[in-house]
Amino acid sequence: MHFKMIIVFVEDDKTDAVVKAARHAGATGSTIINNARGEGLKKNKTFFGLSLETQRDVLLFLVEEHLSRHILEEIGKAGHFDDSPGTGIAVQIDVEDAIGVKHQIEKLADIVEKEL
Repeated sequence: MHFKMIIVFVEDDKTDAVVKAARHAGATGSTIINNARGEGLKKNKTFFGLSLETQRDVLLFLVEEHLSRHILEEIGKAGHFDDSPGTGIAVQIDVEDAIGVKHQIEKLADIVEKEL
């Protein structure tokens, strides 16, 4: 079984909605890294040296490759990433090897067979 890693940078108030959408679309788990910081096309505003940016979370999903595009699209919809700039981004990358996912493979085997 082959996997993809979906990496999501999202405003922290949208984290729960994105995780729920990913799970509903077929993701079997996630890792959430809180309090990340980022900068887009425009520099963040400050007020007397204090940043006015909202907190971001980094979400990591290790997903089966045949399900990855659908999960990625559902994440984008849940996070409203294309609605306005700065709401978040999601990317997927190939995973060459993975260990510690035996239980996920057992659960995903039937789902992937139906997709193919």
